[in-house]
Amino acid sequence: MMKTVITALALFASSASASKIWDGSFSSYSSSSDFDKWSWSNEVGEYQWYIHGSGATSKYLNVDASYKNPASTETHGLKLTIDNTAFWNGQTMQRTELIPQTTANLGSGQTYYHFSLMHSSTNPPDTSVEHQILFFESHFVQLKLGVAPNPTYLQFFAGSNSVWSTPFVAGTWYNFAYDINFSSGAVGLYFSTGSSPLAKVVSGVSTSPSTNSADFHVGVLAFGHSTEDWYISGVYIESGTITTSIGSGSSGSGSTVTSSTTSVSGGTTSKPVTTPTTTTTSVATTTSAASGPAQTKYGQCGGTGWTGATTCVSGSTCSAVSPPYYYQCL
Repeated sequence: MMKTVITALALFASSASASKIWDGSFSSYSSSSDFDKWSWSNEVGEYQWYIHGSGATSKYLNVDASYKNPASTETHGLKLTIDNTAFWNGQTMQRTELIPQTTANLGSGQTYYHFSLMHSSTNPPDTSVEHQILFFESHFVQLKLGVAPNPTYLQFFAGSNSVWSTPFVAGTWYNFAYDINFSSGAVGLYFSTGSSPLAKVVSGVSTSPSTNSADFHVGVLAFGHSTEDWYISGVYIESGTITTSIGSGSSGSGSTVTSSTTSVSGGTTSKPVTTPTTTTTSVATTTSAASGPAQTKYGQCGGTGWTGATTCVSGSTCSAVSPPYYYQCL
């Protein structure tokens, strides 16, 4: 009996040590027009809404119960769209992005940025162009799609280095938590699919994490012109001990993730074993002279910490995409 009580108290203490510091659930948004209630003079709701194209909000943001991960306990998920009107502030990049509306400090200690992503076979991502997904202004951590060496894979970037990747299959929910230690300057990643609990797949990658608590971009930036629909669910930020459960619902697709740890420069990376398969890429944290053949079109050719080829194949040039962090053969 005493052992049972002690175990229960230990579990309670563990769960109590996780603290949600910002909730980005879409449950309070019943229609596209709810996002328009926010303005610089009326800062209401969970999100700032200003990075988008010239069309009505309903062209870019829509909420519905069918848009969420079924495992999530929120009532609505978000369908986020980029199209040939989604060019913000005269830029030539497609952008539909939400920013946390909060006075909380989202950039101290050990912090976990949670979210889930999905795409369907309707208006899927164009993997021939680069996508930057749920990123910070300094791009110290982000997901990318449409970049070398696996353009059809979601790739987790720490700085300018791709340190982990997984195939991005239509109809499957992908759950992530950026593991960010603002105190020690290291980042990692937790991952699962469907309703499976999160498991650590990357840890201890040295970088320079920083945020002013108003530069986490919940959305997609792409260098294309196609119409794409992205589904986002389960967004929140917590500190302390990570919550690995996705929710109390269920999901029809997903796989169990296990991890084995391998060394990388600046820390350790966990190599996941999943269905579908997932790959891990070694990281170098110092810049050195480029060697080997020229980079292919749309491949990375420069940026902070980049150690690969800096010349491009004939017909493309190394162009500043997100300087000084990322240069690409275009």
